[in-house]
Amino acid sequence: MKPHTVALGGATLASLLALAALSSPAPVQAAAAARPAPDNVLVDAMDSELHRALTSLGNPPPGTDPAQQPRPYFLSYAVSDNDSLTLVAQYGAISGVSRGRRRIADVQVRLGAPSQDNTHGDHRNSALTTIPLPLADDRAAIARSLWFATNRGYAKALDSFLKVKTEQQVRAKEEDASPDFSTEQPKSDLLPPAPPLVIDQSAWEARLRQLSSTFQHYPDIFFNNVSLQASTETDYFVSSEGARVATPSHVARLVIVARTRAADGMDLFRIETFEADEAAHLPDQKVLLDKATAMAKNLVDLRSAPVTEPFNGPAILSGRASAVFFHEVLGHRLEGQRQRGDEEGQTFTKLLGKPIVPSFISVADDPTLTQFQGTSLSGHYSYDDEGQPARRVDLIKDGVLETFLMSRLPIASFANSNGHGRAETGHMPTGRQGNLIVTSSKAVTDAQLRQMLLDEAKKQGKPYGLYFEDISSGFAVTSRRSPQAFSVIPLVVYRVYVDGRPDELVRGVSIVGTPQAALNRILATDNKPDIFNGICGAESGSIPVSAVAPAMLVSEIETQRQAQGTARPPIIPPPPSDPNAPAKEAK
Repeated sequence: MKPHTVALGGATLASLLALAALSSPAPVQAAAAARPAPDNVLVDAMDSELHRALTSLGNPPPGTDPAQQPRPYFLSYAVSDNDSLTLVAQYGAISGVSRGRRRIADVQVRLGAPSQDNTHGDHRNSALTTIPLPLADDRAAIARSLWFATNRGYAKALDSFLKVKTEQQVRAKEEDASPDFSTEQPKSDLLPPAPPLVIDQSAWEARLRQLSSTFQHYPDIFFNNVSLQASTETDYFVSSEGARVATPSHVARLVIVARTRAADGMDLFRIETFEADEAAHLPDQKVLLDKATAMAKNLVDLRSAPVTEPFNGPAILSGRASAVFFHEVLGHRLEGQRQRGDEEGQTFTKLLGKPIVPSFISVADDPTLTQFQGTSLSGHYSYDDEGQPARRVDLIKDGVLETFLMSRLPIASFANSNGHGRAETGHMPTGRQGNLIVTSSKAVTDAQLRQMLLDEAKKQGKPYGLYFEDISSGFAVTSRRSPQAFSVIPLVVYRVYVDGRPDELVRGVSIVGTPQAALNRILATDNKPDIFNGICGAESGSIPVSAVAPAMLVSEIETQRQAQGTARPPIIPPPPSDPNAPAKEAK
């Protein structure tokens, strides 16, 4: 199984390259047409075609064995109707503009019975077929598209179901014999569609140009990218069980990326993400300019910072860094599907009702929260991608594991969903995080936490402890065939010396470890929770998530050196930001 990467705020090398690709001139699509009044044409077309398909499928011609063409016991249509606008600027100029509208349908077909169907084991994706739908509310055209996708999906599901039945005759007994699908109460909640996307494009282009021009004053920064991504979306879900759900959403995300390279070839980057429920609620321009300037200055300082050596000792993770740490090290291992399957490591499967973190730590996931202390949360949703209402789930109480994040894939001891079946369009839903909230009953002030770090370093005979100010991303390996380990990539790290020397900025640090050891070394937290919004990628696709946590002190954290490149910084000096100014001499 692949590592479950989390790119909170998009800060991975792959995402940097993706942002660079956005900088290429893109064709400007026609502005998305305003959606019509909520007359439910789309939902009615979905609903009627679903039931027509359900009554037609599984009725083989005379003389055909009915067992060879079974009737689906479950059929669903999920449609994402999205308007989006992306603006990209670099070096003080707009480099990419894209606006468009799309409707995508996921058709899910299940054959057999909930106890065992065509999705069993490694065949989970056999239930899903994805197609684009007409943008107009043309009932006949929508029905025709769904008809085609349903027929194609049925054929795929039938082929997989026959394979499942054959495999069960020759394989050993499974560790977890739970059903393949849970029985849930269908919901009906048709909210009005999201309003059309309205953006003052010229005003935002001016703001992005100004933000990206900040980096022109720093000749060692050879890449910068500022992007605004705004979208308005309505998600529709109907099923053969009777579910009929429509939920609107609106999000705006501004991302600032800058990159430089040290003389020894090490690539260094910083990224800042700002998110709100709409573009008008993003921070004002002064806040963004101050942040861009601080990023640039920090990158300049990092170029000359010493490269750290491998370390095993006490450390403080800031609230942002702690939030990423909990998402990556703990959150992925509490997702329901990680608890079943012969390939899963099942780190915490047998530890229900037992302590897995210190007793002063509690962890919940609450996707019903839209904000935390005035900041929008990316992981909010009203219904999950299986039509189940979002709900708060208390995962850990006073250090003790209580439950897991459940989709409609049951596991031993948990037969039902708790509203966390999530997926990107084109992927089968699985149990995923939404808004992971970490709380602590052993909270102290920042000054006290720092003193505790110094005391712990002295106790261990270490000349310094580490302070992790910012973390970009990481990955967790949950496959049984690999070590149950994690790796997290910090961006800003300081040595905090016990002899009173000023804190020292260092670079090239990577946090590594195993989850149970790392989580049980938490000594205390501060009293100021911080937020990290971003995008998390796993087998059910990339989805928006949030993590909220206080800064924490750990008695031991292990670091190693990051991979170091061999490419030189740019040889030719950059051209002047003012074309009329004389070019600088090469150093």
